[in-house]
Amino acid sequence: MLAGFDPHQIQDIAGARQAIVMLLNLVEDIKSENQKLREQNQRLRDEINRLKGEQGKPNIKPNKKKKNKSTSTDYSSEKERHRPPKRHKQSKTEKIETDREQVLQVDPETLPEDAEFKGYEDVVVQDIKIETDNILFRKEKYYSPSQHKVYLAALPEGYQGQFGPGIKSWIVVLYFALNVTEPKILTFLETVGIYISTGQISHILHGEVGRLHTEKEEIYQAGLRSTPWQQIDDTAARVNGQNQYTHVVCNPFYTAYFTKPHKDRLSVLQVLWGDRPLVFCLNDLAFAYLESYSFSKVKRKKLARLAREQMYTQTEFEALLKEHLPELGPQQFKQVLEAAAIAAYHTQDEFPIVDLLLADDAGQFKRIVESLALCWIHDGRHYKKLLPSVEYHRQLLDDFLTKFWGFYHELQAYRLDPTEDERERLDTEFDELFSTVTNYQDLDDRIAKTKAKKSGLLQVLKHPEIPLHNNDSELGARRQKPKLNISFGPHTDAGAKIWDTGLTIVATARKLGVNVLDYFRDRISRVNQLPSLSSLIEQKTAVSHLDRSWQNKPP
Repeated sequence: MLAGFDPHQIQDIAGARQAIVMLLNLVEDIKSENQKLREQNQRLRDEINRLKGEQGKPNIKPNKKKKNKSTSTDYSSEKERHRPPKRHKQSKTEKIETDREQVLQVDPETLPEDAEFKGYEDVVVQDIKIETDNILFRKEKYYSPSQHKVYLAALPEGYQGQFGPGIKSWIVVLYFALNVTEPKILTFLETVGIYISTGQISHILHGEVGRLHTEKEEIYQAGLRSTPWQQIDDTAARVNGQNQYTHVVCNPFYTAYFTKPHKDRLSVLQVLWGDRPLVFCLNDLAFAYLESYSFSKVKRKKLARLAREQMYTQTEFEALLKEHLPELGPQQFKQVLEAAAIAAYHTQDEFPIVDLLLADDAGQFKRIVESLALCWIHDGRHYKKLLPSVEYHRQLLDDFLTKFWGFYHELQAYRLDPTEDERERLDTEFDELFSTVTNYQDLDDRIAKTKAKKSGLLQVLKHPEIPLHNNDSELGARRQKPKLNISFGPHTDAGAKIWDTGLTIVATARKLGVNVLDYFRDRISRVNQLPSLSSLIEQKTAVSHLDRSWQNKPP
């Protein structure tokens, strides 16, 4: 539409240029409203058909991706933000450990008389052998007439029950690392020659992974201590058919999962506090939090009469509020709970306190810790969602996105070599770039919203160690999705905890370069020869320096 049109080329007679700009924005508004009405109309048609006992319009996806920018729903920014590094192909043979050697001889009858031996030419072939290792343990048995007691030899560590550590380890890895369902695990084991039931598989999963809950807690605490900053995200989950949320907390050394009924601020705080019961405290920090929310001054005075600096359980604190401030509405009641819980979190010294969270712009992540860094990829997606109908507006959007991602790459370069001069330059350039006025109203509104997030988007200037995006926690959430889609979620809260522990150990082991099968076998067999994942996190922390900017922070 209006290809090549530029209103700035129009001679501005009696405000004609401004009128045309307004008309173009009006076209966008009408187009957008028309599209929303079409979608609403279709939803109403589908609902009417459903009430009649019929079906609505089927959602049939096209065979090929749409190429029309004005109708595309692809909000990815991979092409714009990602500059692929130069790849140098490496030989895989160097990484392969050979288990046996076999010398292959040339048939002597095929050799001429003057043939000379010149050594060997090596060829490495990878293969796998899966077979049973069933053991008949003959346990010595003694009886003492004087003691009236039987003495029986004990089974080796890890061989409790009918199944050894090898089978148990494979079951856990197939279920959590490879997303194989219990019936398919049963099929695999039966193919190998193992006689087992789905009930026994479920029992092994709950029993063996359940013993590792403490190990997950150690991983999480080590991860929180490893850097002052953490990444966080959440994703939908289902427990016994009910909607819940899995919270993902991570940094370069670990990824931890916590499934909870809600994703509000109190739930996020509980996750950051090690998933332990919340404690509440009224102190100066709590009242400062309430004041920032313009909480009623009269009610703050009533709260001030309650015991200060005292720690309460949630039951005790809620009862106290209902007794002394019964007039609090639901929203105010929740704000007081949040204020007191956040104050208690920052007052305690028994659990690592996060200084900075890297997250998207969701409200539940705000006001919990000292600083909140925002994801540039999330902000960039908002621009991709603009679908201008006017060609001139599409060009304006494309031009601005080029500058947007250009600035993003400048920030990436700053992370590698941060200097005070570059920090000041980028701070100024941000203000200039996001003060741009294009006269495309939707784009200008979006630019203004980005500028309002300056503090969160430019935390990287203060702390170059943090990434510019929240991809790590998003990838952690995506790894949970296939598991959820295949297995439809756990049936109990205990099952959800098993899922969280299994996924945490698998994701963390991968980040640390630990073979997941070897690790589970080591733990299930009770050998414990491999170092714990938490100790490996501590080792990497000592040489990573991912807290350098906090160490250099002025007093």
